[in-house]
Amino acid sequence: MHDDPNADLRALIRTIADYPKPGIQFRDITTLLLDGPGLVATIERLAAAVTTPPDLIAGIEARGFIFGAALAQRLGCGLLLLRKQNKLPGVVTGVNYALEYGHDRIEMHADAVVPGQKVALVDDLIATGGTALAGIELLRSAGAIVTQALFVIDLPDLGGAARLRGAGVAVASLVDFEGD
Repeated sequence: MHDDPNADLRALIRTIADYPKPGIQFRDITTLLLDGPGLVATIERLAAAVTTPPDLIAGIEARGFIFGAALAQRLGCGLLLLRKQNKLPGVVTGVNYALEYGHDRIEMHADAVVPGQKVALVDDLIATGGTALAGIELLRSAGAIVTQALFVIDLPDLGGAARLRGAGVAVASLVDFEGD
């Protein structure tokens, strides 16, 4: 096996077996968040993975807000919140998307993006990519240029990162967990 440059971060991510249901290996980033140097390293490494300086970071509710806010501060750009339905007080625009069982909706304020702004999407984890793809569709429908998505964790066997790449979005992640 090759050297993992993010082995230190991998070691800070707790795995909880059979959560939320039997057979699932839940990757818990709260243990990473509790470690000050680990959190700093995570943000620095996400910042280093940015290929085109964005005008905005779009953080996906809820853990994407944590990493998105810190990354936006580090890069000196704004933070756009992509929220679950009925969480924003102003006029919103949204996209419905399919989940494994059922549907969900992601929304943003209708005036959050100026057409032509470069936006990088950020979340803690990419699995099947459904929420991230909905976020990209929502941002692009408002005129944003979305060329990159950043994640702390990728579950490559679930195909989400590949789906984003198929939508023309470069994907960077720090830690991969195979077989999940």
